[in-house]
Amino acid sequence: MGKDNYKELLYKKENYYEVADEKEKDKIFNFAEQYKDFINECKTERECTSYAISKAKEKGFTEFHFGEKLAKGDKRFFINRDKGVSFIKIGKNNIESEGIRIVVAHIDAPRIDLKQIPMFESDGFCYFKTHYYGGIKKYQWTTIPLSLHGVVVLNSGEKVNISVGEKEDEPIFYISDLLPHLSKNQMAGKANEIINGEQLNVIIGGIPLIDADSDKIKLGVLKLLNEKYGITENDFISSELSIVPAMKARDVGFDRAFIGGYGHDDRSCSFPCMEALFDVDNQNTSICILVDKEEIGSEGNTGMKSKVFEDLIDEVCSALKCNPRIVRGRSMCISCDVDGCYDPNFPSVFEKRNTALISCGACMSKFTGSGGKSGSSDASAETVGKIRRMLDENKIIWQTSELGKVDQGGGGTVAKYISQLNIDTVDIGLPVISMHSPYELISKADLYSMYKICLTFLK
Repeated sequence: MGKDNYKELLYKKENYYEVADEKEKDKIFNFAEQYKDFINECKTERECTSYAISKAKEKGFTEFHFGEKLAKGDKRFFINRDKGVSFIKIGKNNIESEGIRIVVAHIDAPRIDLKQIPMFESDGFCYFKTHYYGGIKKYQWTTIPLSLHGVVVLNSGEKVNISVGEKEDEPIFYISDLLPHLSKNQMAGKANEIINGEQLNVIIGGIPLIDADSDKIKLGVLKLLNEKYGITENDFISSELSIVPAMKARDVGFDRAFIGGYGHDDRSCSFPCMEALFDVDNQNTSICILVDKEEIGSEGNTGMKSKVFEDLIDEVCSALKCNPRIVRGRSMCISCDVDGCYDPNFPSVFEKRNTALISCGACMSKFTGSGGKSGSSDASAETVGKIRRMLDENKIIWQTSELGKVDQGGGGTVAKYISQLNIDTVDIGLPVISMHSPYELISKADLYSMYKICLTFLK
């Protein structure tokens, strides 16, 4: 090897914006506009599911039920309780010999949920009591505009959809914080004690119902809810209502290189993998799974631990007259989930050589977990090698990553639950700044890199 080629021996991350030509930059920015529309419209897993199904129908997908027949060329979707959806494209190749190409992302995001008996009145205010969902810094959710999303199942069985606070002419909601003039004791505490969970009370009203004997403000709000939605206080018992930031996704920076918005974790992965499956002209059978409950451990019948996903693969195999155990063993999956991005403002928690850098492409994490890789599936060298070769041969900008320093903390993804089905799985996702905050930041270049990775993998 000549002296001029020695640099080929080194691993180096490339800034996508630096190597992309003008045509490629146009694609990056155009894709970002589509994505912003998605996260502005979809603030909950139910809304993501509804949006994805609507787009799938436009692409010629039809609903699939267990027991139905499948044939080459079919495009189907399977709905899981309106809180997740899987898209299936039946390819020309035999799945028993080639396996299935699977991409999985979660569509839930950290938020604040209402308790089952949420309404109370105190000293001129009516509030909702809440219970936060997922890992959040509670103090970040005070003094920002909030909206209310979800469903209420009335005693009659009717399901009422609610979305308030996103339109300019709608009211928003609010969680108060203590003024700095009186915050001496508050600011002396630990960060996780500045605001505690029971203080995340959401202001929802303040005008008394004059004719009422007591709880006048609460009854005033209930009267409005009853007139518009038919809701009584008892109906909150059978509801799923969430408080989320009432802020739109916006370009960040003079050059518009970044996107700020709520729910990048993990909708910045769910949107590219969904679009890739819609766009791919594939020989192999492909499945895109958009799943709920990742932020609280993938529990329940809509989380990745649910047997419904194994059942879905078994149903596809049964419809195509293939052995599901052989198919799973020959399948591959990309668990599309975000990772921490190196933040120059907080360098001490990152090990820079192995942390994803902004705008250097979507990042592959061989392992996740915490401490000694606890809770990680730890993809095999062979699996990583196949994906690495695929990306390099197709000249895709990508990088490696880990969440942070070994003993600093950690986190997990759905990869371990997929790999338990005897499916080779590796994590690839976007690096995110300020992850789990009400307003996270990603690079448009990394977003488009994720789309290209999924598209190439599904091919």
